Amino acid sequence: MTDTVEARTSNMQTSSALPPEETERLGSDIVAALKTVFDPEIPADIYELGLIYKVDIKDDRTVEVDMTLTTPNCPAAAELPITVENAVASVPGVGVVTVNIVWEPPWTPERMTDEARLVLNMW
Repeated sequence: MTDTVEARTSNMQTSSALPPEETERLGSDIVAALKTVFDPEIPADIYELGLIYKVDIKDDRTVEVDMTLTTPNCPAAAELPITVENAVASVPGVGVVTVNIVWEPPWTPERMTDEARLVLNMW
């Protein structure tokens, strides 16, 4: 019985109620909005720092963001998620935004992009 269920679900296709070009536009605009958010103590945006783990755009245009902080004791821990929520919510066409702080996997400097490494002189 298990094999039959697995076979049926493996043949299922998922689709979005949003047209692909709209999903792409929203994704690009959300990333651009995230790149406007900076950790107050680090001169690089949170996207390039690798603090954004997931952005999930739902069919009803709600957006769920999983992000982390450089450390659990980050002084910006209270304000950064609100700033992220406001930035993403400012994108035209986005509905309700939820920001989740996650700690797994833990953030490490290896998550930074080359752009962030250049700004922080971490080569």
